Amino acid sequence: MRSLFSVKRIGFGLGIAAAVFFAVAAALLSIDAIDAYAGDEPGIAGYCSFIIPPEYVPGSEKGLFIHRDHPMESSSIKYDVYNNGLDEILTNRQKAERAASGKTIPVPAKAQSLTKDIYEETMSAAYNSQYGQDVGYAVSSFERINVDGFPGYRIIASYQASDEERVHQRVYMLISRYRTFTISMQRADDDDCEAVFDECEASIHVH
Repeated sequence: MRSLFSVKRIGFGLGIAAAVFFAVAAALLSIDAIDAYAGDEPGIAGYCSFIIPPEYVPGSEKGLFIHRDHPMESSSIKYDVYNNGLDEILTNRQKAERAASGKTIPVPAKAQSLTKDIYEETMSAAYNSQYGQDVGYAVSSFERINVDGFPGYRIIASYQASDEERVHQRVYMLISRYRTFTISMQRADDDDCEAVFDECEASIHVH
């Protein structure tokens, strides 16, 4: 059984892990590197669905689910949506106001796909900066996937800060024309939830 000290250290570490991951993932979603597979135009989708296991309950943030036995069980599941704004419909007045303000609607770029190296380097730099040490962030698996006709990525990574358990991440990025959906599953080394994550993964659909 973990000591109280260990629980606090693990809880603190995973809190940082979640905060850094979600911030960096949002940044990755907003750059051209994730513009679906070198310019291919994906279909239009409104949302992504998946089954939240009964062991997980809503956390303090929108889309965040934590284990009901937190902090003894420190695993979490997070759902995020990045909207590129390209489906925004403006009235003539709104268009004039936007033109006067100098703001523009982003134009989709025909950029390279997200790669393992880009993802690993970006996340590694963010975690190292946050922890003030090299945490050895490493991507062990980076796959292109397709769910219901929508392209995306399945990424497995891990890292370990000093005096803390190793943190394991399983991330799905699914790309539609106007929205990118991310489902992020995270656990500490001794959280026994891989089977539950497998069930959650099997239930993912894009609509």
